[in-house]
Amino acid sequence: MTLSEQLITIAMVILGTALTRFIPFLIFPAEKPTPKYVQYLGKVLPAAVFSLLVVYCLRNVNLFSGSHGIPEFLSILFVILLHLWKRQMLLSIAGGTILYMALVQYVMIP
Repeated sequence: MTLSEQLITIAMVILGTALTRFIPFLIFPAEKPTPKYVQYLGKVLPAAVFSLLVVYCLRNVNLFSGSHGIPEFLSILFVILLHLWKRQMLLSIAGGTILYMALVQYVMIP
């Protein structure tokens, strides 16, 4: 890439980031109540996104070979239990990731 192409790319990234930050405030000003459908999406989308991430992460798990999906399912169970106990999303995700990596690297040998 030439210098001008790099500068244009950087400018487009900055513009895209700024627009995604400012447009919601322009569309939904503080003086007006938030529409019901936006409130509904705010309630259901986080769970939907996490469900999609779980499905995506488990898509290649083979229950009939290797570790039979044991590290994955133990880590999911650990995330659920840790989240029910502490109610801290980052702690739950980090704990599950650390457990999964420990199981894969040190315990489960395919």
